[in-house]
Amino acid sequence: MARPIWTGTLSFGLLNVPVSLMSGERKVDLHFRMLDSRDRKPIRFERVNADTGEEVPWKDIVKAYEYDKGSYVVLEEDDIRSAAPESHETVEVETFVDASQIDPRYYEKPYLLVPGKKAEKGYVLLRETLRSTGKVGIARVVVRTREYLCAVMPNDDALVLMILRYPQELVEPDDYKLPSGKLADYRITSKETAMAEQLIESMAGDWDPSQYHDEFRERLQQVLNKRIKSKGGTTQVEDEPAPREDATTNVVDFMALLQKSLDANKRTPAKKVAARKAPAKKAAAKKAPAKKAAKKAAKKTPARRKAG
Repeated sequence: MARPIWTGTLSFGLLNVPVSLMSGERKVDLHFRMLDSRDRKPIRFERVNADTGEEVPWKDIVKAYEYDKGSYVVLEEDDIRSAAPESHETVEVETFVDASQIDPRYYEKPYLLVPGKKAEKGYVLLRETLRSTGKVGIARVVVRTREYLCAVMPNDDALVLMILRYPQELVEPDDYKLPSGKLADYRITSKETAMAEQLIESMAGDWDPSQYHDEFRERLQQVLNKRIKSKGGTTQVEDEPAPREDATTNVVDFMALLQKSLDANKRTPAKKVAARKAPAKKAAAKKAPAKKAAKKAAKKTPARRKAG
């Protein structure tokens, strides 16, 4: 059984549902090693200095960004950590949108949210409410070290967390020369349209993904199996350790939390929450210099001697 990427919470409003984030895809690509054709020995790829040609150990390698041709700025580990998000084990839904509003090009990678022990009620409540309203939850999630935009949506008995691309990651269709305008501009007749519709209707069917296979991979696997048999080779796969059990959760008064969440949203619109949080940080930042100034003044002022 696969291990969770992390175990944390899925939150919307004041409700927190303990969940485990599990991979929603399975890699089935065939992986190859590079061998020297002369003696069939594995080829090792080394990290070498571009000028000296000497191998560089991992401890001497640093990360750098090439901001101009041949010009780099080095990033320390502390710099990277300072940019990393604070929350690593929470999927906090920020808003709910109509599923039909999301362009399919934004969908990138699926994960599965699995409820913790005694967390089924909140899980099912969110899943079925999303299904009945046709909404998806838009949230942010940290997978390993990077923060992603994501959508939480129902799929059969599961809540699927779908990683979303950011707008700047998509290429606009306007960047290419695409045919636009009316059918008549391309001399497409009504008869041709009717025949095309008839052809599509004759080929129509239900979506059944089980009918599709990676035929190239299957044929290549057969070739590999024949080669392994002919040389008496065998392969072994070790079992992965069992995942740790989720922590138990307490009974929650869902009605009270839902009502509080509704009341909070009535008082503070979702879009203003972020704007309200920012000034608080600035205020805290302003207080810090004042405290430092007070300490410096105390050091400079000599202490009065007690009367003898």
